[in-house]
Amino acid sequence: MCLYDEEETLMIVTNLTEVTEFFILGFQSCQLLRKVLFLLFLLVFGATIWGNVLIVLLVSITKILHTPMYFFISQLSISDILLSTDIVPNLFHILLNNGATMTFISCITQFYFFCASEASECLLLALMSYDRYVAICTPLLYVSIMTNDSCAKLAAMCWLLDSSISCVVTLTLSTLKYCGSNIIDHLFCDLVPLLELSCSDIFIIYLEIYVLGIPTVVLPTTIIVVSYTCIISSILRIPSSTGRQKAFSTCSSHLIVVSIFYWTLFGAYVFPTKGRTVTISKILSLLYTVFTPLINPIIYSLRNKDIKKSVQETLHNLLLVLIELFESNISIFSNRIF
Repeated sequence: MCLYDEEETLMIVTNLTEVTEFFILGFQSCQLLRKVLFLLFLLVFGATIWGNVLIVLLVSITKILHTPMYFFISQLSISDILLSTDIVPNLFHILLNNGATMTFISCITQFYFFCASEASECLLLALMSYDRYVAICTPLLYVSIMTNDSCAKLAAMCWLLDSSISCVVTLTLSTLKYCGSNIIDHLFCDLVPLLELSCSDIFIIYLEIYVLGIPTVVLPTTIIVVSYTCIISSILRIPSSTGRQKAFSTCSSHLIVVSIFYWTLFGAYVFPTKGRTVTISKILSLLYTVFTPLINPIIYSLRNKDIKKSVQETLHNLLLVLIELFESNISIFSNRIF
């Protein structure tokens, strides 16, 4: 009887021990599969960073891209870069070591930047849909409404709002107590796995999520739906098929990006999770954290003539500069010899 009491007391003390670090499981599989996934994610990560950085640079240096639409596209690329660099490098470490340990501070920091980048994407997509609404539904007022100053203010408000909301949620999450198991059966420090390990009352954080979800998810989604309802209605009223096709082509890329982002995000967090395996949840999380940031620049570059033209002009100018440098070096070398 005494032995039983001692074991029970030891178990209770162990369960109440506060967790100071987490162990991220990742994909628990054979070494060959993990190496294949590592190479795949390395290619995706490299292409994601290169593609999004290229868009940011092109929008910055090319005059033809100095418009509100491309400005918001460049802000979206910055958000994608932030999301990829927050998740993927640590995922490499997890794959190579079949799991990885993260300190509490590192885990909370990763969650903050993940939350901020996802919230910024929601808000930026809403701003882009509003921009397309003004361009198609009120084209005569577009220049006066979407000025450079107003676009900069809208983007700044977007980043400030998502940073503030993410800070509130992260601070609340960091005040919870985590005891017992410190194993996160996921790919990164996400909200649901962290709440599952908490031994505190999590009602307050769920309340925060529902309240803060209004400006970050509900309102942007409403703006997108209303904007595209008005856009489609205006396009259908255009008498010529050529005019309808031209008007729709200006917003088709954005509509594809919105569809991919919300389907993957809602599939992971909103749609029913009953009967879903942990592996399926991890795959869904990969779609919106690893592959969506890669898809965005591909869609905007392949379906956009201005970006294609800017890439060609930039490569042409770069080639001319290289030829001039080569010719000047040849000339200097010849003068030294003769």
